Amino acid sequence: MTRPILLFALVASAIGLFWYAMGRPSPVPASPLAEGQKLNCLSYAPFHGSQAPFDQPLRIADEQIESDLKQLAQVTSCIRTYSSARAQGKITRVADKLGLKVLQGIWIGRNLADNRREIEAALQLARRHPGVIEAFIVGNETLLRGELGADRIKTYLEEVRRRSGLPVTYADVWEFWLKAPELAPAVDFVTIHILPYWEDEPVAATEAVAHVREIREKVAEIFAGKEIWIGEVGWPSEGRMRDGALPSPANQALVLSGVVEAGRAENWKVNLIEAFDQPWKRLLEGTVGGYWGLFDDRARELKFRWGEPVSNHPKWRIEAALGIGAALLVFATAWLSRRKEDAGQDDWGRDLAIAAIALSAGLVFGWAALGLPMEPPEPGDRLRSAGMIALSLLVPTVAAGAVARSAPLGSLAVALNPPLRRQADAWSLLLAILFAATIVAAIHVALGLVFDPRYKDFQLALLTGPVVALAIVTWAKAPAPVRPEPGMAERVGAGLLTGSALFVMFNEGIANWQALWFGALLVLLALTALRTAPAPG
Repeated sequence: MTRPILLFALVASAIGLFWYAMGRPSPVPASPLAEGQKLNCLSYAPFHGSQAPFDQPLRIADEQIESDLKQLAQVTSCIRTYSSARAQGKITRVADKLGLKVLQGIWIGRNLADNRREIEAALQLARRHPGVIEAFIVGNETLLRGELGADRIKTYLEEVRRRSGLPVTYADVWEFWLKAPELAPAVDFVTIHILPYWEDEPVAATEAVAHVREIREKVAEIFAGKEIWIGEVGWPSEGRMRDGALPSPANQALVLSGVVEAGRAENWKVNLIEAFDQPWKRLLEGTVGGYWGLFDDRARELKFRWGEPVSNHPKWRIEAALGIGAALLVFATAWLSRRKEDAGQDDWGRDLAIAAIALSAGLVFGWAALGLPMEPPEPGDRLRSAGMIALSLLVPTVAAGAVARSAPLGSLAVALNPPLRRQADAWSLLLAILFAATIVAAIHVALGLVFDPRYKDFQLALLTGPVVALAIVTWAKAPAPVRPEPGMAERVGAGLLTGSALFVMFNEGIANWQALWFGALLVLLALTALRTAPAPG
């Protein structure tokens, strides 16, 4: 009894120390803003929680917008909007009341009737609120989406300038401005989006500011004589890694501080994206899409303060507590499941295997649990994630019980074939069922990253505990003198997992440690599948 208690104490201490280290704040550059100085401009969308621009009808109370803009007025004197109609049309009215300037967005796309409503609504806002709108942004990434050609956009720009008498511009990713230089004569200034994370060749946070400077200078050289505005620049605080570009609160603070400092020093016009996190964007861009805000969506609080160290895991105590709880469950299950005749045996190998299962599960379970609300809100994704949360706790727990009982990991045939279930050991059967569920979940995640890699997460926290636990069960057992060939299901599963692992690691690149970790998990699970115990009889 003494040894399991000692091992649990060591595992719990390791989990606690790990999360303490992960939660320590990272240093960031000194504040780029002098005391009382505000940001040039911030992109603002009025949506909270489950609200989304494509909800019809969508009603947003003036009080909700006013509450947001009062907060933003403390950090900026200007906001950028993206639409002039419906609920978003209220923003300019409230901004006028609070003394904020507006870069007024006019959303245009392939629906010409909607474009006409947007333009008329924007012009009406200019008439009703003179002096509030600094410029009209006629179209946002319309060329990128392939919804209209440059000629039609140019016509809209000329109309809005003529009828309003105000400056006009068009906003798009910098590359699309280079593809449509004919738009330049129709705008008063060129508005480009530079998002290092989303580049075709992603840029790491440490190199993001240099990248922004390089692109801005390139565009300024091509459009000599035109003022260049950076209409969107930012960095996400959560989500999957792309090449060497890692979303995190500390990296967000690093990039935004650097951009604001460069803008102040070099007299750039800069609009940061964005004011508040927008959960609805997770539907379109995966987890990362919802976490570009300076303020979080739920508490509506700043994620960091300029010049102050930032923690990537501010809730590390909760993550540590959940992990230690998971480890305790693993140890308790192993202790309660031992055979009476094994109680007095001095089996260091068994106890160390149980400790390893507890450690691998405990290190990541808190991370997995706290990450669940960040998942894209689609029912299918939520259901899969909820199931994987259950697996991340159940698999290590049952695996520890199986090790304590010296029960092997049953093959997929045991899990799927009712006659074989009746012949299997109870622990082997239960673990085989969970093994089958883990295989299915892992393949589902892996194929998502093969066929839709841009917006899918690696699910590292959800997969690590189950995969490592299953591997320990199979590798802790001494190999049989002659092992039968693995079944067809195991071979197919192992092939899919290994092929997906190789594709993901090659596609994501050597700089993406998340992809390497994910690929290693898939390969380990594939090897585990090939070592399962044969079906009884």
